[in-house]
Amino acid sequence: MLARKRWWSSAAALRAIRATVVVPGLFALTYKVIGDLQMATFAAFGGFATLVLASFAGTRRDKVVAHGGLAVAGSALLVIGTAVNSSPWVAAAVTLPVTFMVLFAGIGGPNAAAGGTAALLAYVLPAASPGTLDMLGSRLAGWWLASVVGTVAVLLLAPRPPGDRLRAAVAGSAGALADRLDAALRGAGTDADRAATIDAKHELLAAFTTTPYRPTGSTVADQALTSLVGMLEWATAVLDDGLREYPDLRAVAPVERELFAATRDTLRRVATLLAGGSEPPDLAGLHEAIGASVAALRRMPAGDGEFADAVHQAFHAQTSALTVRAAAVDALIAARRADPATVADQARRWYGLPAARVPRFGVFELAWRHANLRSVWFVNSIRGALALAAAVLVADLVGVQHAFWVVLGTLSVLRTNAAGTGSTALRALLGTLAGFVVGAVLLLVVGTGPVALWVALPIAVLVAGYVPGTLPFVVGQAAFTVVVSVLFNLLVPVGWSIGVVRIEDVAIGCAVSLVVGVLFWPRGASAVVGDDVADAFREGGRYLAQSVNWALGLRHQEPEPARAVTAGLRLDDGVRGLLAERGTRHLASQQLWRLVGGTIRLRLTAQSLASLPSPDAGPDPVSDALSGQAAQIAGWFDDLADMLVRPDAAAPSRVPVVATRIPTLQPVAAAADTATLPCTLWVEQHLQHIRPALDSLVEPAAEVARLRRIPWWR
Repeated sequence: MLARKRWWSSAAALRAIRATVVVPGLFALTYKVIGDLQMATFAAFGGFATLVLASFAGTRRDKVVAHGGLAVAGSALLVIGTAVNSSPWVAAAVTLPVTFMVLFAGIGGPNAAAGGTAALLAYVLPAASPGTLDMLGSRLAGWWLASVVGTVAVLLLAPRPPGDRLRAAVAGSAGALADRLDAALRGAGTDADRAATIDAKHELLAAFTTTPYRPTGSTVADQALTSLVGMLEWATAVLDDGLREYPDLRAVAPVERELFAATRDTLRRVATLLAGGSEPPDLAGLHEAIGASVAALRRMPAGDGEFADAVHQAFHAQTSALTVRAAAVDALIAARRADPATVADQARRWYGLPAARVPRFGVFELAWRHANLRSVWFVNSIRGALALAAAVLVADLVGVQHAFWVVLGTLSVLRTNAAGTGSTALRALLGTLAGFVVGAVLLLVVGTGPVALWVALPIAVLVAGYVPGTLPFVVGQAAFTVVVSVLFNLLVPVGWSIGVVRIEDVAIGCAVSLVVGVLFWPRGASAVVGDDVADAFREGGRYLAQSVNWALGLRHQEPEPARAVTAGLRLDDGVRGLLAERGTRHLASQQLWRLVGGTIRLRLTAQSLASLPSPDAGPDPVSDALSGQAAQIAGWFDDLADMLVRPDAAAPSRVPVVATRIPTLQPVAAAADTATLPCTLWVEQHLQHIRPALDSLVEPAAEVARLRRIPWWR
């Protein structure tokens, strides 16, 4: 029963049915009726690319746009591939930038990433096959015929859209936080309430991170949804800290209790909005409650003995409310319910840019931020480009019968690390061998007569269309080999020997992938993630120090968040790539998320301080002391980053001493002048809030350093 559920997928079944109807149908139309061999070849492979290799998500409109983009991009790549195939050296040289751009374009969103392999098929098929420019018309006609008919088939035979898992998880997290606050306001909070918020947070992170690429695109609404995930993760931590100190909110000051109640109501409406409701969060009410809390604090005499405790309560209440307010604004934008001014203001926080540059932020700015060896997209795009260029050159120089099979073999087994590529190459060869045996037996039984082969073709396509994502990779390779054997015997009846040729070509392609994997970044995403975590800690510490000085009036230029935001973006993609890897030793997921959570807490704490107005105050002993504490924390994160980047500098048997010297922060704000006491107390609360998190980062960071000392082949 469990095996049946694991192997059965209604979405895969519909995909297989679409491919079975379209691919053989187009092949029959173009080969038997129209009688154009080039059109038939590109219609068949174009149909397979459109219906099997590309899997676009979203609404019907999203799918039409994505398939249209694939058709246009594929046409351009087909023209380029046809133009360069006369010279192996020219073809290899052109393959480098073409492949890099196609793979790197995946930073634009999930559909851009999902269509990468299908788009590359439109290039490698003509680039690694004999042909001349006078065939271009027939090839383009076959590709466009497959694109149009395939898109129609996707729209007509599409499964009922499942609930958006990410939006459902966002709604679940916000709802769980609202429930916990409600219980605390009634004095009925339990450990089960806390566990529910943690479980909801884990479900949210799983929905956001377990896909090979970010499940949100590059539109404003997508960016808001991405930001909302981070804000709810942060809200979970902030509320947990506050409710651990004040589990019964009936005991806090009335004004703070009202603020917590407004925060609860806002979370409730965020959950409703993301679940498909129409009632927006009451931002005006929340803003009014925040203002009342601030006013109450200002009215209290700074020298009052209860002032410090009042600040402590207000810190937790206001920090929670401000975090949830930012989340509510993100929710409004994600639901396309926000005005342009709100979008522009919020975008400053997303991108870490000055207001003047936000409107110009787009694809080129995003690409520039990822144009770095710390970006897993950049590294993987380079590796893929080198592998495919080498495959094109090797296939042409060796003189194999079907060079594009070599390139396809390279593309299908290339993974982000050498170990993963090696294991996938072995499975590809086993699958191809199995497919050869099945195809040979089939051809021996039914012969190479056209009637039997035309009957076998839709059956083979049905199996090959169902396998991806449901059955093991070996089965997929075997099924595709059978399709190739039948298809090419319809074109040229040569019998089972076509399978032998495919085994040889795939073996060459696997070897190319393995060599490139060993020579270029053999550790894959694991090495990139280590560097990304280090960058996020280092840039987050710098941003924190700047924000503290800004909030104390010691810095008159606004803090610069762009580098910290960029490091966070690269870390997110790096972790996603690491989780998608197979065949390597990984850091335990709990330790990995502890590090990622530490970078988020650091950056958002700095962001919270940067949002405070900078007072018109000069240096004084208390401000200098708090600035020094922030510098100590930033220095500690620098040391932690150094340990991650240079693991060989640490003794293998122990945690580096520098990482265990966690700063001890002494309370100093109470000695401030009455005029600056509220400001200094607020900064001190932020620093004290981040200090306990440092202890939990030492062990996972040391484990990362240890794993990076282990040779990749082990």
